[in-house]
Amino acid sequence: MALVLPRQDWQRLGYSSFEPRRRLDRLPFPLKKPHCCRFRRRAQTVFTNRFLSLLPMKSYYYNLPLIAAALIAIKFPFSSNAQDTERPGTTNGMSIIALVDEALRENPEVRFYEAEIEAAKAGRKTAGLLANPVATADIGRKSVRGSGLNAEGVAWSASVAQPFEWPGRMGLRKAIANRDVELAELGFERFKLALAARVRTLTYGLFASQEISEAAREVADRFDALTEVLVLRDPAGVTPLLETRVIEATALTIQHKATDATLAAQSALLELNQLRGANPSAALLIEQPDWVFGPVENVDRLTAMARTNNFELRVRAVELAQQGFRVELAKNERFPAIAVGPTISEERSGDRERVIGFSISVPLPLWNRNAGNIQAAQARQIQAETSFLVAWREVERSVVENALTYGTKLNEMAKWRPDSALHFRDAAAVADRHYRLGAVPISTYIELQKQYLEAVESLLRTKKEALEAALQIELLTGFRLTLAGADAERAKP
Repeated sequence: MALVLPRQDWQRLGYSSFEPRRRLDRLPFPLKKPHCCRFRRRAQTVFTNRFLSLLPMKSYYYNLPLIAAALIAIKFPFSSNAQDTERPGTTNGMSIIALVDEALRENPEVRFYEAEIEAAKAGRKTAGLLANPVATADIGRKSVRGSGLNAEGVAWSASVAQPFEWPGRMGLRKAIANRDVELAELGFERFKLALAARVRTLTYGLFASQEISEAAREVADRFDALTEVLVLRDPAGVTPLLETRVIEATALTIQHKATDATLAAQSALLELNQLRGANPSAALLIEQPDWVFGPVENVDRLTAMARTNNFELRVRAVELAQQGFRVELAKNERFPAIAVGPTISEERSGDRERVIGFSISVPLPLWNRNAGNIQAAQARQIQAETSFLVAWREVERSVVENALTYGTKLNEMAKWRPDSALHFRDAAAVADRHYRLGAVPISTYIELQKQYLEAVESLLRTKKEALEAALQIELLTGFRLTLAGADAERAKP
């Protein structure tokens, strides 16, 4: 059987020159040992499409034995090594654990929180210091007149006073400063946990977008290859022409989905590079995430853990305690500070007089008893109590909501077959082959290609939603529900 191949077909196979006629047993390369998987797929597509384009549409139903024999002769040597065409797993990319560690180490906001902690510690050091002593000095000239005595001379005085706070005031200020340090440390811990969760979410989002883009481009390439065959074929009637237009329109839709998935992957990559302090255009190779989802915990237990571990509640509790110290400090400030210290004075006007003593200075709290500050501090304490209650209800609702979401997604994933995506992919490939043979109608072919793509999107989207719910539960309760990569290996007994 001789098969005539035009110039463009040999050029698509990678050859610059061609012979007018080639036989299947005299190809410029051995069929059983192709050069590479990509060349094998390209050769298979070119020979199959060219062979089918030589036949009219109606002859499919009357020449099925001949078509099957020709396709087996072309495809069988390639299908013996079909396992080589599968995409190998990525083994030299960065793991999720490495990305999280790099983000926690290189993220610019880390230095901001570290500086905030240092500032709070500096404030605590300042709160424990006494006020600086106050030194005063006076100098003048003294003149004495009367009883026949006239004398003049220098008069001066000096004193040093050390202010002392009312008992308990310095301790209250230290307690408030300690709560500032605790708030800064809690903010840093919350930031690190939120950053790690965001990196995990972006990593899986990047992987899912790449998988969707790859599946969409696979389907789009399949439609494009089929369109090339249908365009070369002489349409016998209006039905083949309409089928061609339907396939072209579907190819445009699938290509749009592939573009959207590519843009989503680029957006996730840009944000991931930003979080880890890298160049926005830096390339990143990620290992395939191998998530291990733990079982659903009891909602009451998660709620109890959230009450003690949730960062938002801990911050509100610290603020409430700090506001209580502020109320006590406002009440303590009703009493004045006392300044004590030595004094010395000397006068020289005929005789020399020197006075050495000890002074005490106490403001009289007659007009200002600090009532306004006390009332303001008590009002802020009520606000802090209300904020704590509102935050607790919000956290409780979020815990229940995310627990229900996680449990629902986990039950949905439990119904999946282990090879669901591969199963749908094989079905789409079978539909493509049989549609070319005329054994599958166009409606079934297009619907199966679309359902394959939608199934891949649903599988990845469900796992992503489960991951997001699990990470939210981790942020709310501090309880780890998901493990990935090295964490999953370490968790194995």
